[in-house]
Amino acid sequence: MLEELDIKNFALIDSSHVEFGKGFTVLSGETGAGKSILIGSLAFLLGGKAAIEQIRSGCHEAQVCGTFLLEDKSAFEWLEERGIEAEENRVLLRRIVRDTGKSSAWIGGTPVTKADLLEFSAFLVDIHGQHEQQSLMRVADHRRYLDIYADIVDEVEAFTVLYNTLVELRRLLENLNTNEAERATKIDMLSFAVSEIAEAKLSVTEENELEAEEARLSSFEKLYAGLEEINGAFEGSGETGGIIQLLKHVSSSSSKACEIDKSLSPLEERLQSAFYEIEDIAQEYRRYASSLVYDPDRLEQVQDRLELISRLKKKYAPKAGSTVEDILRYAENASKELEELTGAGADKSALEEKISVLEKQVYLAAKKISGERKEASDKMSRAVEEILHELGMKDTKFSVSLTEKEGNHLEQKCGPYGMDNIEFLISANPGSPLLPLSKIASGGELSRVMLALKTILSKADMAGTLVFDEIDTGIGGEVAVSLGKHMKNLASQKQILCITHLASIAVFADNQIKIQKGVEDHITSTNVFEITGAERVKEIARMLSGDSESAASLEHAQSMLEKFGGA
Repeated sequence: MLEELDIKNFALIDSSHVEFGKGFTVLSGETGAGKSILIGSLAFLLGGKAAIEQIRSGCHEAQVCGTFLLEDKSAFEWLEERGIEAEENRVLLRRIVRDTGKSSAWIGGTPVTKADLLEFSAFLVDIHGQHEQQSLMRVADHRRYLDIYADIVDEVEAFTVLYNTLVELRRLLENLNTNEAERATKIDMLSFAVSEIAEAKLSVTEENELEAEEARLSSFEKLYAGLEEINGAFEGSGETGGIIQLLKHVSSSSSKACEIDKSLSPLEERLQSAFYEIEDIAQEYRRYASSLVYDPDRLEQVQDRLELISRLKKKYAPKAGSTVEDILRYAENASKELEELTGAGADKSALEEKISVLEKQVYLAAKKISGERKEASDKMSRAVEEILHELGMKDTKFSVSLTEKEGNHLEQKCGPYGMDNIEFLISANPGSPLLPLSKIASGGELSRVMLALKTILSKADMAGTLVFDEIDTGIGGEVAVSLGKHMKNLASQKQILCITHLASIAVFADNQIKIQKGVEDHITSTNVFEITGAERVKEIARMLSGDSESAASLEHAQSMLEKFGGA
């Protein structure tokens, strides 16, 4: 359960501390006040997108902290495995995004990766927004919802591993069944490639080194001429000499001046230091020039080696920008394929027997999963339908449709998740046939279908907090009252946070938080605070009629709060 949220410099929020209670909490405010910013800050804390656009204008970083009361055993086990301790069954999450684009996260006092944060936050909060609502339009996601309801997610994951093993063994057998002449040709080709790459004795770093050496050798005359000019400038000739001789004269004059005026001592010391540094540089240039030798044979060797690398890249890593590492990777994959074609794995009869056994296992596992899905689909259909009736869709029929995949061959009949095609069907009007949800459901209907699914899946959901962003899209009147009542009931099992524009939902809440936008010193900011008593009555009145001051609106708001239990 989310207990506290601290937000600093996130979007329009300067600094806010929000405390959350148990049960049903609504978040309300004028359109554009920043209600979604609060949910966005929570999503960011839980491992969502981190971007510099989230940082409040004029600031260098944004930070969100949240305190959570842990209620799921799995959350404690996850922390224990990583040596993180919960204090009084609570844990603090903290995340920062900086204007450099980098973000950091902590669980307790332990730094964690974004992947760790996402994994752990699944035990804490489930955020339902319009994006997730759109998942109802994707038939592929319907299978996931049914499997969660049937409590067979682990079983299906194990089936996927088994199925993928079968697919891989079939691939090996197909290689073995390839025409012997083709197989022999392939073995020769792979053998030659592996041998050619091995004989080249490539190094991952050598190409860059060779290119640098070629540049030096092929431009020897220019390089040598440049060094001659540099060394001539340092050494010079004639009475004044070069830079070194001139600096010696300057140093001598500086010493004499310093004897006269001691205040010049710091400058004298700096000049001496500069002299020694330049003298050392001059020596390094002389040393380099004396070691420089033009070696046409070495240049030819370097160019031949680079030509070999280029030729191997064209043959085995022809994509643009390929490297020696890509050639070596090709050799590694070719070696594995050779082993499959010529090694112990080429025992065709043993492989066929193994596939036969695995096919039976996959088929039986798929049949078992299909049976469990069929049993769960009927219960799920009835459960969703009952909730939809409560939410104002009284004549709606809802069905979880299961059909067997087409094809006679096992690989066609089964997919990685079993042998079932799964799709949600709905009929919103009496006498209308059941049709795919994606074809007939409106925004308001989708919201209610998703709420029904969240309700029946809430017991299986590890998260102790459910967040609904704009669940009231496209509804009003009695339907909104039904939805509010339903959210209130759901809050007996989970902590519920809900953004809503409707007073008929807000009056059912145990707690209400207001989000309000203001301008101070020409700077726009969003403030977040809990409202109770008279302030809450005024907010409900505003949500009812847009008027938070008239006696009629206030009386109506008070009566609704008393009637529906939110007061």
